[in-house]
Amino acid sequence: MIFGVPELEDLGDVAGKSALVRVDFNVPISDGVISDDLRIKAALPTLKWLLDHGASVTVCSHLGRPKGQPDPKYSMDPVKARMAELLPTVTVMDNLRFDAGEEANSPETVASLVAGHDVFVNDAFGASHRSHASIVGPPQYLPSAAGRLLAKEVGVLLGLRDQPRRPFVAVMGGAKISDKLSVVESLLDVVDGLIIGGGMAFTFLKALGHSVGASLLEPDMVDTCASLLEKHSSIHLPEDLTLLGPGGKLFDPAAGGEVRQGGLNVPDGWMGLDIGPGSAAVFGDIVTEAGTVLWNGPMGVFEDERFMAGTKAVGFAIAESRAFTVVGGGDSAAAAKKFDIDDQFDHVSTGGGASLELIEQGDLPGLAALRT
Repeated sequence: MIFGVPELEDLGDVAGKSALVRVDFNVPISDGVISDDLRIKAALPTLKWLLDHGASVTVCSHLGRPKGQPDPKYSMDPVKARMAELLPTVTVMDNLRFDAGEEANSPETVASLVAGHDVFVNDAFGASHRSHASIVGPPQYLPSAAGRLLAKEVGVLLGLRDQPRRPFVAVMGGAKISDKLSVVESLLDVVDGLIIGGGMAFTFLKALGHSVGASLLEPDMVDTCASLLEKHSSIHLPEDLTLLGPGGKLFDPAAGGEVRQGGLNVPDGWMGLDIGPGSAAVFGDIVTEAGTVLWNGPMGVFEDERFMAGTKAVGFAIAESRAFTVVGGGDSAAAAKKFDIDDQFDHVSTGGGASLELIEQGDLPGLAALRT
C-alpha cells in the first residue's frame, strides 16, 4: 500500500476476473486524430500488469465536456483505434460524460459501471480530485486498487509536499491568483522560495503600488496579495516585463502594437504578457540553487511566440538544474512539450488540477474512496 491506498498486488489473484479500470484518456484530438497520446501510454503499465496476470480489462474515461449527452465531437473512436494498436484485447467504453450521472455521481450510473466486473482499478490521477461516479463509486462495490500511474503520482507529489530536498522552490504562473490562492498559501508554509509569474503576478505588483496598465488584474484580490507579501519574504516577483502596446492583439502580430521590454510600471493601454529577460535570469538563478523545484504555470502567454521567452528560459533552467524537478501538469506540461524538454524532468504529472489539490490538501476524493 502507498499512503494507505491498496495497489495492484493487493487485489490478490486476478486470473479469470474482469477488471474495470478508470483511466484518464482525455487526450487532445484534432480532425479525428490524437495529437498527443501521452495519457494513453501512461496507463499501459497498469493495463499490461492486469493482462499479464490473466484478467480481462475494460477501460473507461471521460473526453472533453459533452454536457451529459452523446456528442460526436467527443467520440472515443480515436481512442479506441489507438488502444487497438497498443493493446488490442482491452475494451474501451464510450465517453463517461455522455451520461449526466457521471458528474452527478448517480447511484444508477455507478451500478451500470460495475455490472459484470470483479475488480476495480483507478489509474486516472488527473480526474481523482473529482467526486464523479467512475471515481468514487466502484470502490463501494468491488475490491479496488490504485494503478501504477496513480500510485506513482501520489508517491512523488506527497513526497514533494512532506519531505522535499531543500531548498524547495515552487514556480507558479497562470492567469488568476484567485484560482490558485489556496495552493499558494499552502505552499508558502513549506517552500523556501515561491516564484510568481504569469497573469497572476500583476495583482501582486498592483499590491506593491505599481501601475499595471491594461494587464490582467483582479482588483478584489489586491489586499490579499498585499497581505501575503507582508507575511512572506520568500515570494519572488518579476523585476521587468515584456509589454504589448495599444492596438496589439494576442496571436495576431499583423494587428500592430509595439512589443517592448519595460519596467514594473506598465503604461496606460499597454499589457504585460511575459516576464522580461532580467526576471528570467533572476528566476533561473533561484532554481539553479534549489534542491527541489515544482513548476506549475507559465511565466507569460507562451502560446504566442512574441511572449514565450520567459517561460522558455525558466523551463530550461528548471530542466537543466540538479534539483529534483516536478512539472505539475496542465499548461506547464504543454510548455515543456512545446520546448521539447518534457523528458528532462524527474516527473511530469498527468493532472494539473489534481496535482495542486493533492499538494494543498494531502488527499483526493479518488484516494479516499480506495481506502473504503
